[in-house]
Amino acid sequence: MKLRWFLSGTVRQATDMCKHVQRLLHAQRDVLSPQALEAVTAALRQTRAAIEANAENAALGKQMAQLEETAGKWIKPYPCADWRENTEVFLVAIVVAMAIRTFFLQPFKIPTGSMEPTLFGIECTDLRDQPDFKMPGPLARFWDVIYNGVIWHEFIAAADVTGVRVGPLEHVFRFINKQTIWVQYSGQEGLVPFTVWCGPDEHLERATGLDTRFVCAKGEPIVRFKEVTGDHLFVDRVTYNFRRPRRGEIVVFKTKGIEGIRQQDQFYIKRLVGLPGESVSIGDDQHARINGKRLDASTPHFENVYGFDPKAPPREGKFGQYNGHVLQNRPDSLLQYTNQTLDVGPRQFVVFGDNTLNSLDSRYWGWLPQTNVIGKSCFVYWPISTRFGWGQR
Repeated sequence: MKLRWFLSGTVRQATDMCKHVQRLLHAQRDVLSPQALEAVTAALRQTRAAIEANAENAALGKQMAQLEETAGKWIKPYPCADWRENTEVFLVAIVVAMAIRTFFLQPFKIPTGSMEPTLFGIECTDLRDQPDFKMPGPLARFWDVIYNGVIWHEFIAAADVTGVRVGPLEHVFRFINKQTIWVQYSGQEGLVPFTVWCGPDEHLERATGLDTRFVCAKGEPIVRFKEVTGDHLFVDRVTYNFRRPRRGEIVVFKTKGIEGIRQQDQFYIKRLVGLPGESVSIGDDQHARINGKRLDASTPHFENVYGFDPKAPPREGKFGQYNGHVLQNRPDSLLQYTNQTLDVGPRQFVVFGDNTLNSLDSRYWGWLPQTNVIGKSCFVYWPISTRFGWGQR
């Protein structure tokens, strides 16, 4: 019978019809009369018997017609059946997607440069001071968005601009914000608005330097900047259910309950350096030490962190010289000098950003509770860069 199911479309159709009628019967069992239940059950039984007996297609078609007639007579029709079925499929898809996100893979966006050069966050570059710059064409901009995660923004003044007003950042979706700018043109009453769509963590004032005193001539750009949207990755939420986090892995964790972090509703991403029971310090050579033992580029997962020129002075900058782990002599830092240590307690970790000159990490707020860890960096799915895939370390 199973072989015939593959070979005969009539058998497949009859099997699907039995399943559909049985589902409707279960759904309406409490509102159908005993006579209706008996009639539909008998028709189902006869159709299934014909399928099991390998009846000829003609006989099976006759039995299907009888089942359809019986079901149409006794089973109550659903209003807007197509809409109900499509809605049911849609809701099931949402439930499956939420289950995957909660228990298996959660999408995450790198918001800052704290994990450079391993993972890159949002970057906005003002281009108004480049008179020879030419905005890419529509196809080039579309390709940059899809492949490189680069979005180009430009708005040209229709007349002389005597001032602007920048509206608040509005959250539209999880990863998309918008900001409205009102422009005052010379000789024109009222303000003319336009909207810039941008990433979730960049205020337009910081990205472009706009303020109420901004002026420009007709034909000059009011806004012209390049936005690099940052790496998008999946967080593996399964592995740590079966083993503990290991040194060097890139972990994602909740900030809720961690004193010293003002944003208590965020997710952070850092590299795990110190494990429970260890003592963590940082030397003048910009290398972390675990119980006095120096980490270097040969330590698994720390190739990017310590792949820098030790003779070059520490400096912060996109695609520039990265500096290992740097001591910072600030009053709010727990590691200001080489003789200071962070002693890791049970069920705690110490985590640092790879780019410590631009990282709010355990040097400032201390220890990461194990219960806050939700998973580890798994797969960069966008943009299609050298970090795409499983390659991040």
